[in-house]
Amino acid sequence: MKKNSVYIIAEAGVNHDGELSKAIQLIDQAKNAGADAVKFQTFKASNIVTKYAKKANYQQENMNTDKNDQLSMLKKLELSEEDHYKLLKHSQKVGIEFLSTPFDTESADFLNSLGMKIFKLASGEITNLPLLKKISSFKRKVIMSTGMANLKEVEACVATLIEFGQPKEEIIILHCNTEYPTPFQDVNLTAMLTIKNATGCQIGYSDHTEGIEIPIAAVTLGATVIEKHYTLDKSLDGPDHKASLNPEELKSMIIAVRKIELALGTGIKEPSKSEIKNMINVRKSIVAKTFIKKGELFTEQNLTTKRPASGISPMRWNDFINKHAEKDFEQDEMIK
Repeated sequence: MKKNSVYIIAEAGVNHDGELSKAIQLIDQAKNAGADAVKFQTFKASNIVTKYAKKANYQQENMNTDKNDQLSMLKKLELSEEDHYKLLKHSQKVGIEFLSTPFDTESADFLNSLGMKIFKLASGEITNLPLLKKISSFKRKVIMSTGMANLKEVEACVATLIEFGQPKEEIIILHCNTEYPTPFQDVNLTAMLTIKNATGCQIGYSDHTEGIEIPIAAVTLGATVIEKHYTLDKSLDGPDHKASLNPEELKSMIIAVRKIELALGTGIKEPSKSEIKNMINVRKSIVAKTFIKKGELFTEQNLTTKRPASGISPMRWNDFINKHAEKDFEQDEMIK
């Protein structure tokens, strides 16, 4: 991750629909959009859901099927180990960091064997102690999403990670809402600052709203990581396509974030390099409002302030009022 730069994760997730060719296209689109990383999801369906687990409401609503079980849905969305090797190699080839979220300890071990430098914890996993323990053991950077969690659960997750060896300075907490898409009134973006104040960790934002405005706003509030779902086509049949950006929208979001990032600056209030040249032409000097004879008193009636600022600053106005002119001054002549 780059220092002093917002780390942007293009969340491909399961929007490859279980097809390697789509996953490769998603990597290319993330790179083209300017993302720092592309992220997938690593799991074996039978390891993470029972045959009785039903789909989340948004998953059922976003898919054209009568089946309501998670297991059959997730089996179609698995990536094989061989797929992961190919995706990692392709990411390295095009120059974008490859990430994936593990949903079980076996998958976490596999990703560790691939040399992952960053581990992402999904919102649903921050109460999964065995997985927290496993990821902590790798001593890598951890980015954790916090959808559905209250502050105590966030703090408990951080404490658990630290207890099992995760360095606190290597934990980044993402505020998040897990409704797809998230209603704007439920974003509660300022909770990101609450998390920062409570934990002392770096913060970021994982977004599931429609559009690009909220991630941009998160950057203005201090997010150091932005994660956003994207897809090749929003009309595809899958749980996350409809709540994702298309490639052009992703690119627009990243361009906007980079502009905001530049605009935030250093926080030091001082003239910028670009505006210093304007000071002399925009600020003013003390000048003669009328003709002033030598020996005449300077008064509110015969002095005024006008551009340019190549003379005496109007902030010294009181130094001249009721003082005698030492020479004649023509109208508009700068007082010296």
